[in-house]
Amino acid sequence: MRIGLFILGIVCFIGCSPSPTYNQSLNGAWEVAEYDPTSETAGNWMPAKVPGTIQTDLLALEEILDPFLLNNEDSIQWVSDRYWMYKKQFSISKTQKKHSKHLLFFDGLDTYATVFLNDSLILKADNAFRKWEVDVSGLVQEENELKVLLAPVGPTEIQKAEELDYELPEAPRVFTRKPQFQYGWDWGPTIKTMGIWRGVTLQSYTDVNLQDVYIQTEEIGEDRALLKAKIKIVADQEGPINIVIKNTTTGVSIEGTLTVKEGTQEIEIPLTIEQPKLWWTHNLGEPFLYSYEIELKKGSTTLASKKRRVGLRTIELITDTDEKGESFYFELNGVPVYMKGANYIPQNIFLPEVTLADREQLLDDAIAAHMNMLRVWGGGVYEDDTFYDLCDEKGILLWQDFMFACAMYPGDEAFLNNVKQEAIDNVTRLRHHPSIALWCGNNENSEGWHRWGWQAGKTEEQKAEIWGNYQKVFNELLPQVVDSLNPSISYWESSPKYGRGDKRYQFEGDAHDWWVWHDGYPFEHFEEEVPRFMSEFGFQSFPSYEAIQEFTQQDSIDIAHPSFATHQKHSRGFQLIREYMERDFPVPEKGEDYVYMSQLVQAHGMTKGIEAHRRARPYNMGTLYWQLNDCWPVVSWSSIDGLGNWKALHFKAAKVFEEVLISVAKKEDSLNVYVVNDTFDALEETLTIETMDFEGNAINTFSKIIQANPQTSTVVYSSPIPADGVDTKKTYLRIQLGDKQKLFYLAKPKELQLPEQVIEYSISETEYGFELILSSPTLQKEVFIIPSVPGKLSDNFFDLLPREEKTIQFTTDANKMEVEFKTLNAFVGKSPIK
Repeated sequence: MRIGLFILGIVCFIGCSPSPTYNQSLNGAWEVAEYDPTSETAGNWMPAKVPGTIQTDLLALEEILDPFLLNNEDSIQWVSDRYWMYKKQFSISKTQKKHSKHLLFFDGLDTYATVFLNDSLILKADNAFRKWEVDVSGLVQEENELKVLLAPVGPTEIQKAEELDYELPEAPRVFTRKPQFQYGWDWGPTIKTMGIWRGVTLQSYTDVNLQDVYIQTEEIGEDRALLKAKIKIVADQEGPINIVIKNTTTGVSIEGTLTVKEGTQEIEIPLTIEQPKLWWTHNLGEPFLYSYEIELKKGSTTLASKKRRVGLRTIELITDTDEKGESFYFELNGVPVYMKGANYIPQNIFLPEVTLADREQLLDDAIAAHMNMLRVWGGGVYEDDTFYDLCDEKGILLWQDFMFACAMYPGDEAFLNNVKQEAIDNVTRLRHHPSIALWCGNNENSEGWHRWGWQAGKTEEQKAEIWGNYQKVFNELLPQVVDSLNPSISYWESSPKYGRGDKRYQFEGDAHDWWVWHDGYPFEHFEEEVPRFMSEFGFQSFPSYEAIQEFTQQDSIDIAHPSFATHQKHSRGFQLIREYMERDFPVPEKGEDYVYMSQLVQAHGMTKGIEAHRRARPYNMGTLYWQLNDCWPVVSWSSIDGLGNWKALHFKAAKVFEEVLISVAKKEDSLNVYVVNDTFDALEETLTIETMDFEGNAINTFSKIIQANPQTSTVVYSSPIPADGVDTKKTYLRIQLGDKQKLFYLAKPKELQLPEQVIEYSISETEYGFELILSSPTLQKEVFIIPSVPGKLSDNFFDLLPREEKTIQFTTDANKMEVEFKTLNAFVGKSPIK
């Protein structure tokens, strides 16, 4: 359907026949050389790749060792202390050169960059998070040379630090606008990358150009949605232009003629969608997207065009005062939604190395674990467009931090102007994504100022200046940018609202609970102090055998290998893992058993917290654990390691994040069984609770029909701890609700008296790999299947019930002759599957 839209005047453009906008990618093959700033000369030119980094270029040329392996990280630190120059020769056609305007776009320069085109200085850049645009209309020729000189961050940071009469907490990294995690974190290496890390484009046009399109949702009704297309156009002179807006999903298009003025202008055009379909997270409905094409035309020639996708949804953060403090929850399409997920960090320390397939796989893994929200952490990066596109498609909401983390930042005019443009660039770029649920100013800066001793040794005037600069950035500049460019999305000053040393952290805002781990509190603490929304909590474990074999460069698992000096970044990490293991689990002697057990300890503690949070809804309305993924192979808090392997936590999270959860709370001498129902449908099912021994015999059984309303947590059964005569070290509770099952143990894992039996299995080939059917005459706890070839298991780290078959799908490209399986159960020792 085509609808005539508007006629706003007819004035002729002066000039030749129209030509479409031409976008020429300058990505791909470049050259790079070390540069001597004293002599102003470059050394030997070497092949390079854009997008890329100098570190990955040198690695490809075998000029440096792989920093992911052994302790090689230390050996490449010199790279980021040098100057490097990139260059590229490129040609443009005579037709392209005839255009009146030529713009160079740098989507990412890391970080202090001086750019020359045909030996003319065109740009000095100082922010890796910004997009840089340069008008080169008077400089571009048919044959061109583009050079980018990259300076190390150190000299600039030292200079800026010396301008202050105090030291900013976590300086010097705070002076440079680049990913903060590259300065070293307690899960990541210190590798301060340098390079042209995102794409470079030469755009050529004549008379008029389409700069930006934002389709803003104004109102959503049952029968009609009202939208507004905000179209930013740049014109060299006044004149008419035809504009066509096509909704390619519904088939409706509108077109008309606009009179544009010389310069930059934003035109607003109302749009409607009849019988609109809403965008939902994947767990609650369909993440439906409408596709639009916007074209600027002159006659039959399309001068410029852009594509946009629209998800019709409302999302709001609700923080209302109540009798216990202040709520913190998200309403999606007017419905309170419980958020389940994790914190996301960059997938590789070398950001350009992350592929579309990498992003898609990680997000698929999040969905497989029933996550509906990820938090893009403030020490990383504003992700590539493809990441947000995938979240839109897959129905994952994003808590988006601005890129400030665990520090206090300067507040001089130049810094504020730089940050303002950074915020404008990224809010403008990302605001059309329905996956964006929240803009958050920073990670832990406020908590650090108030709790971490950062104010010590500073005068009152210095403290006032530092905190005043904090207010300028996080309570003035950033919220003003969000309000002006993306007003439908809430802004949150800092995560967490209060640090854990402030009693209010449990009753207001979001919380980062690190009493467990950093302060050594037992896992039961998660059940005792539940906040309104848990946006960080975590526990470390070793990565997969494959990851350890990768960075140790040996086949055996040796947890005392020297390479752990750089692959365990927390000073007390190994000590804390062992302390918590000793409390609740057996402590194995063998390295591979210890790695396995560490993952079980992590999964045990984290799922205890997740279940406590979910049981507490609607008081608590979200749990995002730290962290989803790694940026290299390392001992860390992740549930997916640096090679993409699922740890025990991810397999367990997939169960405790299901829409309907059976959860058991043990308190003193009583048990409460909860059914948590996150769906929109009421449940009425038969609940069966059995006390079982490890041979599969039922000691006693209870059954009743229960009901659970939509979006509730309900106690459906309460009872005292099983009476005398039931040995809790030799029994467990088996709770069933429809097709859901929960196993609950009354004794600690290390106290269980598990019989040793061989696991029997059969294997058959399938279209995508193999099917395993396992069984055992007795209970097998935390069975870990270890395939001999790469692939993906449908389940792992599971309890195999006595005399019951368990079917596992193994997806792999390997053939049957190549595949072997063994199991690990360090509670009773390791044995091959029989």
